[in-house]
Amino acid sequence: MSGVTFRDVKKMYGDVLAVENVDLEIQNGEFVSVLGPSGSGKSTVLRMVAGLESISEGEILIGDRVINDVHPRDRGIAMVFQNYALYPHMTVKENMSYGLRLTTDLPEDEISTRVTEAAEMLGISDHLEKKPANLSGGQQQRVATGRAIVREPDVFLMDEPLSNLDAKLKMHMRTELQRIQEDLDTTTIYVTHDQEEAMTMSDRIVIIANGTIQQVGTPDEIYNHPTNLFVADFIGSPAMNLFDVRLDGTTLVGDGFEYELSKELASEARSEATGDELVLGIRPEDLRIATESGPNTVETHVDVVEPVGSDNYVYVTLGGQECTVRAAADVRPSSGDSALVTFDESSAHLFDAASETNVLTGDGRVVEPPA
Repeated sequence: MSGVTFRDVKKMYGDVLAVENVDLEIQNGEFVSVLGPSGSGKSTVLRMVAGLESISEGEILIGDRVINDVHPRDRGIAMVFQNYALYPHMTVKENMSYGLRLTTDLPEDEISTRVTEAAEMLGISDHLEKKPANLSGGQQQRVATGRAIVREPDVFLMDEPLSNLDAKLKMHMRTELQRIQEDLDTTTIYVTHDQEEAMTMSDRIVIIANGTIQQVGTPDEIYNHPTNLFVADFIGSPAMNLFDVRLDGTTLVGDGFEYELSKELASEARSEATGDELVLGIRPEDLRIATESGPNTVETHVDVVEPVGSDNYVYVTLGGQECTVRAAADVRPSSGDSALVTFDESSAHLFDAASETNVLTGDGRVVEPPA
């Protein structure tokens, strides 16, 4: 078992900068998700660790060994691909054992033992003689994972392995992958564009956009203390409500509303901001529908109420802008009604309009990995 270290890693495709100055340490046995939108560079990061892409600058280490020029099969990694990449003419057993036969000198009985143990762990012992075409999507995903497990690698690399599954099976396989990773205690780098996967599975999350790391932290840190406007807007479903505001003394002045801050919070925001222009962020669950007018309540117009079981999503118009309130199931105003909305300032996020940095978490620092 080994950790993975990136030292100022850069990837260029000709004159195009795909990944810039990735500086990151992944601890032994840690499950780290690399999360970002399409084209952000997350898969390129993974492929550089795997040896499928060359490194333009910097170093990648697995344990204490620099692997820049090490052949992929000698890096101590095993990869699970998005499309599973199973050989259709081979049985499950043959698919799981093929890599070991090709790249190692292990005796046949050792290979067979590894395949049997992995199949039992994954619950596919009854399918070892079947071919991929006779398996469901979830079973194929287990075979692909088993093929990686039998290699007993130092690092698992997973490139969106659940993206082809339906919603219910995806939730089940998330639990399965977490259990397997905890049982094996193997360092895992998991690439995904699905924030729910990253938030539920990871020890830490690396948020990447335009080839640059935006923030590294635990799911709680990422969600509750986003370092900049991109992270705040990208993480959360429904998305964070964002409003352009101006800080006038201790008052946030927006389009159609004002909100009075405490002197302490206003002072903190002003000391970190480059000017008076800010962006106010409030998550839907932090907005409340008030029963009567009071300090810092704002009148809105109810557009749509969307029941989602235990909650209602109430879409309201505030100052010409739609925003979302996540309310309890028994709070269900009618479309067309007026509704008073408020929030506690402790749940507010404020971002500098120019730099997009969160001015209530200092200088937008990246959360360092644990010692």
